[in-house]
Amino acid sequence: MPEKPFFVYFAPGATHAPHHVPKEWADRYAGQFDDGWDVQRERTFARQKELGVIPADADLTARHAEIPAWDDMPAELKPVLAREMEVYAGFLEHTDHHVGRLIDAIDDLGVLDNTIVYYIIGDNGASAEGTLNGAFNEMANFNGMAALETPEFMISKMDEFGSPTSYNHYSVGWAWAMDTPFQWTKQVASHWGGTRNGTIVHWPNGIAERGGLRSQFTHVIDVAPTILEAAGLPEPTMVNGVQQSPMEGASMLYTFEGADAPERHDLQYFEMFGNRGIYHRGWSAVTKHRTPWVMVGGAVPAFDDDIWELYDGHSDYSQAHDLVADRPEMLATLQRLWLIEATKYNVLPIDDRGAERLEPSMAGRPTLIHGKSQLFFPGMGRLSENSVVSIKNKSFSVTAEIDVPTTGAEGVIIAQGGRFGGWAFYATDGRAKFAYNVLGIREFTAAADTAIPAGLHQVRMEFAYDGGGLAKGGDVTLYYDGTAAGAGRVEATQPIVFSADETTDIGYESGTTVTPDYTASTSRFTGRINWVQIDLGDDDNDHFIDPDERLRVAMARQ
Repeated sequence: MPEKPFFVYFAPGATHAPHHVPKEWADRYAGQFDDGWDVQRERTFARQKELGVIPADADLTARHAEIPAWDDMPAELKPVLAREMEVYAGFLEHTDHHVGRLIDAIDDLGVLDNTIVYYIIGDNGASAEGTLNGAFNEMANFNGMAALETPEFMISKMDEFGSPTSYNHYSVGWAWAMDTPFQWTKQVASHWGGTRNGTIVHWPNGIAERGGLRSQFTHVIDVAPTILEAAGLPEPTMVNGVQQSPMEGASMLYTFEGADAPERHDLQYFEMFGNRGIYHRGWSAVTKHRTPWVMVGGAVPAFDDDIWELYDGHSDYSQAHDLVADRPEMLATLQRLWLIEATKYNVLPIDDRGAERLEPSMAGRPTLIHGKSQLFFPGMGRLSENSVVSIKNKSFSVTAEIDVPTTGAEGVIIAQGGRFGGWAFYATDGRAKFAYNVLGIREFTAAADTAIPAGLHQVRMEFAYDGGGLAKGGDVTLYYDGTAAGAGRVEATQPIVFSADETTDIGYESGTTVTPDYTASTSRFTGRINWVQIDLGDDDNDHFIDPDERLRVAMARQ
C-alpha cells in the first residue's frame, strides 16, 4: 500500500547482552580500551563537552566504592576485560551501520524528509548484569552461579567473546563508563545512569532546526502521543473492540520548534527492584536500594533504611551534588510525591527480589501450567520456559511413546534450553540418552546400555534430585518399557532459569543445541513420537505409564 503511511518498530538485539558481532567489527577497536574504564570515562566526558551534548558546567560524578577501579583489577584479567569492551563497541557500530541501511532505504523511497525517525540508543542505562569480571555466559549470574566463571575460565574463552559460542556481557566497570557522566547503571532506576538514553529525532519536514539540542524532560511513554499529534490522529479509546486505558505520556511535539518552551512532562516516578526515584520540575529525589549485579541473595537493606539523595537539575545536570542536608523540606515533598505516584500506578507493594522473580515457585506467582504433569505432542516447539512445568530443584521424569524404525532411532525426543544451559532426552546411535548442560560450562550425560528395539515402545528418563537446597545434582535412570536400561549422574543443576531466549521443542531442537551430539539440522527424530509427558515429583516405582490409566486421566480432564 505505497499510498498509505507506514510504521516500523525496528528493535535489534543491540546493545543488550549477549554482545554478538562479527569478529572484524570488534577487531576495529583492538587496544582502544586498554587504559580501562576510569580513563575511558574521563575521555567520554571530555568528548561530551566538546560536542556540546552536556552542559559546559556539568560535573563528572565519582565512582562508587562498589565499582572497582581499573587499577585494582587483576593484571592477568585485563586483556579479557578490554576485549569485552572491544566487542561491545564493535556491536554498537555494527548496529549503527545497519540502521543506516534502513535510513538509506527510506531515503530511496523518497519519503525520508516526511518520516519521523526516533533513534533511541541504549539499554535503559548500560547494563551491569555481567558481574565485576564480565561474563562469558550471563545466565550464570542469573542463576547465582557466576563463581563458575573463574578468571582462568574467562581467559581461556577470550577469543570466543562475541561469537555464537558465547552469551557474553561486559563487566560492571564498563557499564559505569558507558553511563558517563551519571552515577550507577541499568536497574538502578533511581539515578540517571539507570534510566537515561541518548535519543535522536529526525523529521526535516517538521523540524526546521538542524542539529539542535533539547533539554525538556521527556520519557519513552511520550513517543506514542508525539506520533499521534504529528499525524493529526486522536488517542484511540477503543482498539479491536477493547477499551483502552488513557495514555500517561505527553506529546513532545512542542519541543521540536521550541528549545526554550516550558516542559510539559514535569512529573515522573521510577522504580526497579526497589531502586526508586522521582522527577518533578527539575528536582530529583532518589534512593538506591540494591546492587544490580548481585542478582541472587546478597544483603538488601530494609526500605526504611534506604538513604535518599536530592538533586537540583536546574544547576546540576549529572546529579553530582546531593542537597539533602540543605533542602530537607524539598526531599520530604518529593518523597510524598513518589508515594502518591507509586500508589496511582500500582507499584506498591514493592518486590525487591532479584533473579528469584524469574522462577514462579520462588516468586510465589501463578504459573501458566497447573499441576505436576504436562503432555506434549510431536511438532510442538518454541515453547517459552514459562509455558512448561518447571523441573528445577526437584525430581522429575520424562516418558515418551515412540515408534522406532528398523533402522534405529536418532534425534531429539524433547529438549529445553540450548548451548548455554538446558537438558535433552534424545536418541543417538540407536540408544536413549539424557544430557544436562549447566551454563555451557559442564555437561552431564546418561546413556542406555542397549539400542531401543524397533517398534512401539515407552522410553523414560527419571531424575532423582538430591535435595537439600537449590542447584543440587541427582541420579538418572533410563527405562525401556519399564525395565531399567541405563543410569548416570548429574552433579549440578541450574536453579532459576535456563535461558532468556531458548525454548522447549518436541521431536527436534531449534536454536542452539543442548549437546554437541547433534546439530539443529540433524536433531529431528527419525521415528514417530506419539506423545511425551513430564511428571514432577518422586518416582512412583512403576516406571511405565499404563495406556488404560492414561486414557482414564485424559477422559477425567474433559
